[in-house]
Amino acid sequence: MLTLEHIAIERSDGGFKITDLNLSVVPGELLAVLGPNGAGKSTLIALLGGSLIPDSGSVYLNKRALAHWPRIELARTRAILSQHNSLAFRFKVRDVAAMGRLPYRGCGAAEDQKSIACALELADVTAFANRDYLTLSGGERQRVHLARVLAQLDVGNKAPIDKPRYLLLDEPTSALDMSHQHKILQLARELASKAGFGVLAVLHDPNLAALHADKVAILANGQVTQHGSPVDVLKENLFSNIFQLSVDVLPHPRHAERPLVVAGR
Repeated sequence: MLTLEHIAIERSDGGFKITDLNLSVVPGELLAVLGPNGAGKSTLIALLGGSLIPDSGSVYLNKRALAHWPRIELARTRAILSQHNSLAFRFKVRDVAAMGRLPYRGCGAAEDQKSIACALELADVTAFANRDYLTLSGGERQRVHLARVLAQLDVGNKAPIDKPRYLLLDEPTSALDMSHQHKILQLARELASKAGFGVLAVLHDPNLAALHADKVAILANGQVTQHGSPVDVLKENLFSNIFQLSVDVLPHPRHAERPLVVAGR
């Protein structure tokens, strides 16, 4: 598992503070994290990714403290798709995806090419693999960077069963059209269920979380206030209390076991 235990952070500028944050990303599971703006969702990603060191508490990856992982081994085990990915050079799409293979230098070109081709296909960017990255739309660029992090996690090649991989997605659907929003989250769930990945996705749309996630965690004021299945967490009082929004929560017309959130006026 990728686990936060008793994490505490207090920002020096007087912003929000985290006092006792506990959360686990479990292999074989897609965990969606929802919360209002400023709740600490990007901070959560930074903690799990190792780019932010907490004031106290511990971060563990596969039962080993994150700080004790060698950088290359960590890069092969955990990958992050950030909200913002800037690239100002005229690389081909395939070459951007190939950047994900940097932790595998010396592992063999055939293995690299297999993983890159698989990553491009899964991210639905194979059709323009030879295009200039800078000519792409925002949503297309986002999918290219998804291919990059998938190549980093060596998709298309099996990992040892005792070394699960983790994919952290920070608002992965923000620039995507409706079709690709669902495709990417379907992919995330398949990576969890079929390849044993532990996947965390920060989302804003509760209906995407309700339809695709195995578990949902609600982050508010630096705390996980609720955690469980979509049907158990996504209740009407949650939206009124946390998001100050009146909603109706109904059974999904095509998936009765999952909720459908309808916002009121």
